[in-house]
Amino acid sequence: MRALTAILSLLLAGALAAPASGADPSPSDPAYTARDAQNVADAYGRITGPGGQLQNPAYLPALVQATNAEYVDQLLAQAASQDHPAITPGNLLPGWNVGNPLRAGWSGTRGIARAVTFTSQYGAQLRGHVYRPLPGATDPYTGATLRPPYPGVVITEGSVQGSEQMYAWLAEDLAERGYVTMTYDVQGQGTSETLPHGECCPGVPSQQLDNFTTGTEDALDFFTSRANPFLRFFDRSPDPDPFTPGRTTRIAIVGHSMGAAAVSKVQGTDDRVATVVALDKLTGPGSSGALDGTGNLPTVPALAVQSEYGFTVSPWFLSGGSSLSPQPSPDGPDPMRERETGYDAWRRAGVDSMLVVPRSSTHLEYTDIPLALPASRYGQDLTSVYVQRWLGHYLKHEPARPLLDTSFRYLEPVGADTWQPVRLRRDDNLSFYYCSAYGLHTAGGLVSSGDITRVGC
Repeated sequence: MRALTAILSLLLAGALAAPASGADPSPSDPAYTARDAQNVADAYGRITGPGGQLQNPAYLPALVQATNAEYVDQLLAQAASQDHPAITPGNLLPGWNVGNPLRAGWSGTRGIARAVTFTSQYGAQLRGHVYRPLPGATDPYTGATLRPPYPGVVITEGSVQGSEQMYAWLAEDLAERGYVTMTYDVQGQGTSETLPHGECCPGVPSQQLDNFTTGTEDALDFFTSRANPFLRFFDRSPDPDPFTPGRTTRIAIVGHSMGAAAVSKVQGTDDRVATVVALDKLTGPGSSGALDGTGNLPTVPALAVQSEYGFTVSPWFLSGGSSLSPQPSPDGPDPMRERETGYDAWRRAGVDSMLVVPRSSTHLEYTDIPLALPASRYGQDLTSVYVQRWLGHYLKHEPARPLLDTSFRYLEPVGADTWQPVRLRRDDNLSFYYCSAYGLHTAGGLVSSGDITRVGC
C-alpha cells in the first residue's frame, strides 16, 4: 500500500509540474499518466469513494441484516422445492444474492415487489421478482401521479454466476417511475434450478449464450402471461405510433454482459420487444457475442451503456483489444473502441441508438456486489438516469431532449429507508477516453446525431 501511495504521489507531482495547456495531455506527458492513475483509483469508488460502501456507516449493519434474511428465505424456498435443486453460489453462499442492502426496505415504501417462480421451456424452475409502483404513487422526480397501466421491462442478468437481486436497483428505479419490471435468474444461476428436465444444452448451461436467449424468451412468456401477478398493471394496449413498424407493444428488454448479448439477439427476432438496453455490451452482426455473422440484426432502438474496464482495472497502455480482454496499446486508448461492438451497426442500419461510456466504469457497474470487485462511484447512478430517460422516450413517448442534458439528478439510497438526491454533471461522469454518441430520429427524420464527449468520435 505504501509503495502504491508513493507511486501515485510521484505521478500526481508530475501532473502538477507539467506545463499548463488548454488541450488534453498526450500519452507522452506525465499529466496523462497521472490522470490515468486517478481514473484507475476511481474505478474502485463504489467501495472507497465518498458515500461508498466503506464510507457510509449504515452500509455494514444493513449488509449483515439483509444477508441473514435473504439467506434464510432462500434456504426455506429450496426446502419447499427439493425436486428442483439450485446448486449455485447465489443459493448456497450468504450475501451472494443480497444486492444493495440499503434498498432492503424498498418494497412497501417506494414500490411493491413480489417473488415469482415459473418453468422454462426445458422444464427447469426459474425464480425472479416482479415490481410495480405503489397504489396512488407519484413520480419521485416530477411529482406527477402515476396511473396504471404501465409499460413493461424484463431484465436479464450477466453470466459467471450473476444473480437477479444484483439488478434490483434498476428494476426498483424504473418501477418508481411508472413501469412494471421483472428480474430473474437464468437456469443454473442465482436461485434458479441447475439442471433441465428435458433436452437442452450439454452440461450446466449457465455460461452459454443460448441459455440467456432462451431465458429472455421464457421470462417474456411469463411476464406477458396470466401467471404474472402484476399483469393487470401492465399496459397491453397496442402503441398507435410505434418507433419500429410492427412493434406495437410497450416492452423493453435489458441485459448485462452475456445478458446484453442475449437481448441484442432477441430484439431482432421477438416482435414483443419495442426497445432494448444493453449493459456492456450491445452486439451487432459479426460482433463478439453474436451467434453468427448474420445475427443481432439492428431492429429496435438501442441504448448501449458500456464500460472502460472489464473485471479488472488496467492502465492506459493496456487498453487495446476490448475492455474484457485488454491488449497492449502504446498509443493510448482508441476513442472508437466502444462504438464498434454494436453502436456503429445500429447507426449504419438507421435505427435510433445511443452509446454511453461512464468514466472509470468497469464490467461490474451494473451489479450490486458488496465490498468486493471494482466499480465506479457514480456509474450505476448515471446508467439508471440514462435508462429511465431512454425508456421514457421509447415506451412513453416523452421528449428525447432530456437524453442530451448536461446535468442530472438521481435519488440514492443511503440507509434507514432514506433516499437522497445526487447531482451528476454529464461531462464529469463520461469517459474522456472513449466516445459517447447518439443518433435519434422522429417521424419527420433525423433529429440529431453526434459526439457528446468531444473525444474524437
